[in-house]
Amino acid sequence: MLTNKGFDFWSKEYDKSVEISNNDGSYPFAGYNNILNEIYNDILSKSYSNILDLGFGTGTLTSRLYECGYKVYGQDFSKKMLEVSKEKMPHAKLYLGDFSNGLVDPLLEHKYDAIIATYSLHHLTNKKKIKFLKDLQKLLNNKGCIYIGDIIFSSRKEHDKCMIDAKNEWDKDEIYFVVDEFKDYFPKMKFKKISDCSGIITLNKYI
Repeated sequence: MLTNKGFDFWSKEYDKSVEISNNDGSYPFAGYNNILNEIYNDILSKSYSNILDLGFGTGTLTSRLYECGYKVYGQDFSKKMLEVSKEKMPHAKLYLGDFSNGLVDPLLEHKYDAIIATYSLHHLTNKKKIKFLKDLQKLLNNKGCIYIGDIIFSSRKEHDKCMIDAKNEWDKDEIYFVVDEFKDYFPKMKFKKISDCSGIITLNKYI
């Protein structure tokens, strides 16, 4: 698993390497552009005004929302990624911090219309995912939504098939969502499959 230093090093080539995998339709980033476009368009269709992006990386998605006039907040643990995003979104409230240890204090002072996490929560264990998502639900405005775009599978069977097909490319340090295994904790969770190894989970303010 890459550390924050690893993502610092990757920051210059991140978008390029993602695009190669997306275009190939291969693990891990097959469907990446479609995921970002789906989330972007869904947010635009709603009367939202502020956005929290967790693990915003180079700001590929959030900078588009920023340009549309949304107030953007975010947290990422890579200093270099933050610097890249700051150039794109100079007035956004972006903070350095590892959200596996929780959100930084300034972000806890607000409620959000949309909370986005694209290709970032797979660094958390399932136990931490559950707690973190329940905490995030409390930060949503009443009609708000959490958007998780990532390497996600409907079932453990689909997960294991992808793992076998990916062979040596499979990242054993990452822990991917298996939707069936989260339904007991989030019964109103919705999932849209985008590719064989990706999809979008949405969660509203249900505590």
